[in-house]
Order: sequence, then structure tokens, then C-alpha cells
Amino acid sequence: MSLPQEASEEPPFWQRPLATLSREQWEQLCDRCAKCCLHSLEERGSRRVYFTNVACRLLDLQQCRCRDYPNRSAEVPRCRTLTPELLADPYWLPDSCAYRRLAEGKPLPEWHPLRSGRAESVAESGNCVCGRVVREQQVKPAALKYHLIDWVRC
Repeated sequence: MSLPQEASEEPPFWQRPLATLSREQWEQLCDRCAKCCLHSLEERGSRRVYFTNVACRLLDLQQCRCRDYPNRSAEVPRCRTLTPELLADPYWLPDSCAYRRLAEGKPLPEWHPLRSGRAESVAESGNCVCGRVVREQQVKPAALKYHLIDWVRC
């Protein structure tokens, strides 16, 4: 008599250590909310980050994607290419960012496409910025403080 074989399902890839993910898996973590493509201001000494509704010049406001993703860090020096090492201290990313949440040991939110199975769930949940931002060309750097916004938090 043989015992029934136990199901040995592996957990979803996003529940593994970030440093073990393939490039394709890493890219799938991005929910395309574009919050990281917005200008932000950091309060000196406190590490408190304030987000704005001012989009990077490379953000395609219709597609909610970078228009030059492969070269974004060269084109926009303040654009950071995320790595597991950089996520050791992700305080500067939005609270809802999948990379930040996983680095902090939090689960992906229900609206994340990897959980919902639908890309539209990001916009439906209010977490996509497209359609709610202005282009950086329309705002003088000194006026950023007038564009602060508190995006939906999960």
C-alpha cells in the first residue's frame, strides 16, 4: 500500500528572495503604476519623501510606460535602475511599490496584476497615475512644492 503523494507546489516566484529572480520575473514585479516616474521631494534629515503629480519627461502619459526604458538612467540621471542591492533601503519608493513591499517583507496587494491576473486592476484600484499627472515641462522646479499629492496607499 502506497501513501498518497503530497502536493509539492512551489510558492509564486515573487515569494522567493528578490536576488534569485530572473530578469523576466524581476520586470513582472512592476505593476506599471508609474508612481516612481514622478518627481518627489525629500525632507532634509528626516528621509520623509513627498510625492508630486509631476511626471518625468520620458513617461508616456497614455501608455503609462517609459518611452526609453532601456536608456532611462542615462537620459534622466535621477532615474534609478532598481536592483536587489538598492532595495536594502527602499524608503524613497512609494508605499504601494511591489519592489518596496517585497523588500520589506509585505505581500503584493490584491490589485497587483500578478495576483489579480489583470493589468487593468492597477488603474481600477486607483494606483495608476496616468491621466492624473502633469508633464515636467509644464512645471518650474521651484514650483514642485505646489504639486504635492498623497497617492492611494495600500
